[in-house]
Amino acid sequence: MRNLFLIILCFQPLFGFSQAKLEKMLDDRDRMHKEWKASESKKSGIFGNRTKKDMIETNEWMQRIIHKDNQIMDELKMLSEIEKSEITYEKNDYKFISQKQEREIGVLKRALQEKDEAIKEKGSDKRTYEWTTFLFFLSTAVLGFMYYKKVKAGR
Repeated sequence: MRNLFLIILCFQPLFGFSQAKLEKMLDDRDRMHKEWKASESKKSGIFGNRTKKDMIETNEWMQRIIHKDNQIMDELKMLSEIEKSEITYEKNDYKFISQKQEREIGVLKRALQEKDEAIKEKGSDKRTYEWTTFLFFLSTAVLGFMYYKKVKAGR
C-alpha cells in the first residue's frame, strides 16, 4: 500500500490543476497514518495489554485511512479521465491540422506540376524559335552564297 502512494507521489506533477487538492488529500492521509500508528501503540489495559476500546480506535483509524485512500483513487481516476479527454482533443486537433496540410500539399503539388508543364511548353517554344532562327540563318547563308556565285559567274 505504501508503494502505491509513492507511485502516486512520483506521478503527481503530471496532474496539473488538481495537484493542490491531491497534495492536501495525501497530507491528510499521512496525518491519519500517524494517528493510526499512535493508536496502534496504545495499551491502556491491565498489565500493559490492549483493550477492546484500543482495538476499536485502531480499526476506526484504519477505516478512515481506507476511506481517504478511496477518495484519492477517485481523484486520480477523474484526473486520468480529464487527461484522456485532453489527449483525445489534442489528437483530433493534430488530425485536423494534418489533413489541412495534406490538402495544402496537394494544392502545391498541382501548382508545381502546372509550372513544370508551363516551363516545358516555354522550352518547346524556345526550341521552335531556335530552329526557326537556325533555318533562317542557313537559308540566308545558302541564298547569299548562291547570289555570290551568280554575281561572280556573271562578271
